[in-house]
Amino acid sequence: MSDWLPDRSRLSIHVPFGLVCGIGLIGFLLVALQHWRRGTVVLGLALLVAAGLRAMIPDERAGLLAIRSRVVDILLYSGFGVVIISIAMTIRGLFG
Repeated sequence: MSDWLPDRSRLSIHVPFGLVCGIGLIGFLLVALQHWRRGTVVLGLALLVAAGLRAMIPDERAGLLAIRSRVVDILLYSGFGVVIISIAMTIRGLFG
């Protein structure tokens, strides 16, 4: 009878990825509402959150955040996050 119900432990594996996606969606929403600098910073923060979660969560519980090895994932997530935030903060002009 309970075969169609998802197992809680399997569902909880996807919570970190869902959190990162939720933060990313907020960033995209801000960009769509013409707050491009804030939205881009939020997108960079989503990558930094992904790096932090990947560092803290064991490999078998990382779910879709685990793409490569732990070290490579942490370096790439945090590197791209810092680069995106840095670029967003240093661009001048456009609309503010």
